[in-house]
Amino acid sequence: MASPLILLTPVTALAMGFPGVRAEFGMEFVSAALVGAVVAPVAGFVVAHMGHRRRARRRFTIMGAVSAVPILYFWVFAVLLAECPDGYHC
Repeated sequence: MASPLILLTPVTALAMGFPGVRAEFGMEFVSAALVGAVVAPVAGFVVAHMGHRRRARRRFTIMGAVSAVPILYFWVFAVLLAECPDGYHC
């Protein structure tokens, strides 16, 4: 649940006037947020699968889908659309 907060910490620090935090720790915060959003659902799903717990597997599947939405938006808007200059259709 803390992954979105960790992901937004460098941006918040920059908005509050602390550009050094983003410059120095930005990549660490992004990697920690993405690892937390990806590893937690996968690990929970594997443990639930090994323990034959169907309801827990369903919950971790939903958790993985919810975690994937912000990652997908970040990938589309920050990576794919950043390659297209204004006025060009990619």
